[in-house]
Amino acid sequence: MTSPAADIAELVARHVRDIPDYPTPGVLFRDITPLLADPTAFAAVVDALVQPWRSGGVDKVVGIEARGFILAAPVAYHLRAGFVPMRKKGKLPYQTLHASYALEYGSATIEVHVDAFRPGDRVLVVDDVLATGGTAAAALDLIRQANADPIGLSFLIELSALGGRARLPEQMMHTLLRL
Repeated sequence: MTSPAADIAELVARHVRDIPDYPTPGVLFRDITPLLADPTAFAAVVDALVQPWRSGGVDKVVGIEARGFILAAPVAYHLRAGFVPMRKKGKLPYQTLHASYALEYGSATIEVHVDAFRPGDRVLVVDDVLATGGTAAAALDLIRQANADPIGLSFLIELSALGGRARLPEQMMHTLLRL
């Protein structure tokens, strides 16, 4: 008999397709659209992402553009928390805080509205993939800039060889599939 964690990891692995050399040569892109298209698999993934945080105490759930939005919004709904989008630079219409970070194939900047959090809000970050940890570290920086408290991170997939977990040593972290 397998454990629930092993079952969900196997489900995620079965529903994620690898796209070589996307968006640049040498990058192996993890396409989650087959998982999102399967209602049973999608529901199981959302339930698994919510599970460690069910005891309460989450005020806001951050979703990082773009695939993080898809996962974070239903997590926020299940936790009865607010949803906060963190977007690529220039995509939010109001005043923003911003943080830049390195990607495995370049650099980027994410932003959040200045009023997205109240001081002391307990914030969970949800994203599809943890790679180098740059995006997650930038999200944590933005949460702290807003005087809110990051309480943890949930990821669909962790690419262990890229060392992202090491960049986030003080955070409670939940990952459904480690590759």
